[in-house]
Amino acid sequence: MEEVNLRDLKVMVIDDSNTIRRAADVLLKKAGCTVITAEDGFEALAKIVSTRPDIIFIDVMMPRLNGYETCSIIRSNPQFAHIPLILLSSKSSFCDKARGAVVGANSYLTKPFSKDELLDTISKFTTRVEDLADALVA
Repeated sequence: MEEVNLRDLKVMVIDDSNTIRRAADVLLKKAGCTVITAEDGFEALAKIVSTRPDIIFIDVMMPRLNGYETCSIIRSNPQFAHIPLILLSSKSSFCDKARGAVVGANSYLTKPFSKDELLDTISKFTTRVEDLADALVA
């Protein structure tokens, strides 16, 4: 399979699982991404301000500030409202996905996800980011 090159795209992965963060870090760096990780929503909110990621993956089930709350806080800030937000969860019911949509998530990936699912999701949203950037420059 051909390696995907995502040209130094800044991807944030927020997950309390060290295993998920490490796996995503390895896969995404191989694809050319700059990876920013955070263990929970509180750590992520500070890093979002300083790193300005292009796309954010957020685990739903985290201590202190869960993924739905984190997503809602990001969406409520006009500076970051444009960033694609993808929720990650082992739950895949319609209600879980609907709750994600209500708080402003753009997509929902069910764990465990494959390398292809992860990269396909990023590719789907990076096209939109590039189109938006092109529209702003024109």
